[in-house]
Amino acid sequence: MDNQDYNKAERAVDNTEESLRNTASDAKWKVSDLADKARDYIKEKRDNDQEATQEDWLDRVKANASDTWEDIKDGASDAWEKTKDAAEDVKAEWNKKTN
Repeated sequence: MDNQDYNKAERAVDNTEESLRNTASDAKWKVSDLADKARDYIKEKRDNDQEATQEDWLDRVKANASDTWEDIKDGASDAWEKTKDAAEDVKAEWNKKTN
């Protein structure tokens, strides 16, 4: 098998890794943002003459975490498929060269 075939597979894995990193870093609410989001939530409730409760706040965080998990899961699934496809391409090339 040519080095370029290995390089192609390696690039696919690298691209997949970068895609997963981007997905994780693009999460809707990062931990560092939670304090600001909590302040905004409390202000929103106060402006609407409603009571801000920890339970309601945690429900919002939980819903966002669920959405974020789905984004990460989609990215991981995509990465799996791309890596699997690249590995199958390399295997097929190897089989062609050795048969």
